[in-house]
Amino acid sequence: MKQTTLISEYNFNWLAVFDCAELLVKMLNLCGPTAVYLVDKDQQVLYWSPGMEKLSGLRQQDVVGKSCLQDFMIKEDTSNNHDQDVKIARNDGNIIGVKKHVQILHNKDGFFAGGISLLTVTPEPETNGLLPKASAETAKPDSGSQNFQGIISRSPAMRDVFQIIENAAETEASVLVRGESGAGKELVARAIHNLSARRGGPFLAINCAALSSNLLESELFGHVRGAFTGAIKDHSGLFQRAHGGTLFLDEVAELPLELQAKLLRVLQERNYIPVGGDRSIDVDVRIVAATHRSLREELKSGRFREDLMYRLRVVPIFIPPLRERREDISLLMWHFINMHNAAYFRKIEKIDPQAMRVLLDYQWPGNIRELHNVVEYAFAVGRGATLRLSELPPEFKEPNIVIQQIRQSAPLSPEEETAAIRRALEQSKGMVTAAAGLLGMSRATFWRKRKQYGV
Repeated sequence: MKQTTLISEYNFNWLAVFDCAELLVKMLNLCGPTAVYLVDKDQQVLYWSPGMEKLSGLRQQDVVGKSCLQDFMIKEDTSNNHDQDVKIARNDGNIIGVKKHVQILHNKDGFFAGGISLLTVTPEPETNGLLPKASAETAKPDSGSQNFQGIISRSPAMRDVFQIIENAAETEASVLVRGESGAGKELVARAIHNLSARRGGPFLAINCAALSSNLLESELFGHVRGAFTGAIKDHSGLFQRAHGGTLFLDEVAELPLELQAKLLRVLQERNYIPVGGDRSIDVDVRIVAATHRSLREELKSGRFREDLMYRLRVVPIFIPPLRERREDISLLMWHFINMHNAAYFRKIEKIDPQAMRVLLDYQWPGNIRELHNVVEYAFAVGRGATLRLSELPPEFKEPNIVIQQIRQSAPLSPEEETAAIRRALEQSKGMVTAAAGLLGMSRATFWRKRKQYGV
């Protein structure tokens, strides 16, 4: 006991030379793979390590600033204030036994200010630490599912994607993620960041299609005071704020040509000049870009620089659309249902077989984002423990049957065919090629029929 006291006193003398906040941040950065989290006095989460993301299935951005602990930690044995046996309910429905180690934190006045907790898995012989899913129904997905850094899939094609993500994360290479809208491109970017040596740095994202050219330049590279009307003070751009971390450029194909040249300079020279500035700023940022378009096609049309394309797509990653990985539809449905079961007054325990058939047959032009919206719609309009066909959005009902009839070459009246064409355009959000594909038509036939029916 005496030795412990002497060591403690020595440590306090040594720690006095440091800034406590900086020291805490650096220590937490070292805890990346470890399941560690930090809360304030009101149990609001302040820090959520990548190890906690992996263990709980909950992403950092969905947890920090919220008091979510009571939602996924259950059956605590609080006989010891510092070590507790806890069961955590993962967001994929599994329940895992862990040992929770807690250290209480006090402020300078000695008042309770929060706590830091470390979780370690405590395997049980019968289940190897993985308990059965709560209220599992036969309609729920079987084992073999995978939650990789928040990306949920059991598709063989996605396992290849996961391997590329892991390999790319070990390098500093620029990554270009290609995939349709709603397929999860930002999740891939976050996974690369969280698995990389930069995970202790910031992860910032911007949609290049969301801002005008001038605003986008200022947001990316910052500006100095007086650079333009309204620039009343210096503004740090995303590149400066992402120093030491990762910058995700979504819809990079929409980047104007003049900004493409400036982005190329950053990638080549590792520095840039803010808008209205006269001095360059050195920067250390990894770029992960994403697009739903082919940059090679954009290059042919003169809308994208060839040299920038090769700089961005050192490691290309393609995310298959949801319609090409049908085995994930049921898995993702239950993932989102379990999320909403905990948040809403309704609890869905099974999906009606007729509804599931329609869901599996659907083309999912909006991919995973659309599937999540379908679950939210069902929770909003339906009641009871079973998700029924009548609780799905309108596009999953009668017009879909008409589309199936067209694909099966069934004879249709002009009114039915017109309705199917309209519905296909709605489902594809106006994309003609995708709408034609839904109906099993060529693009030329689809255009001819639109003209014929005045759609």
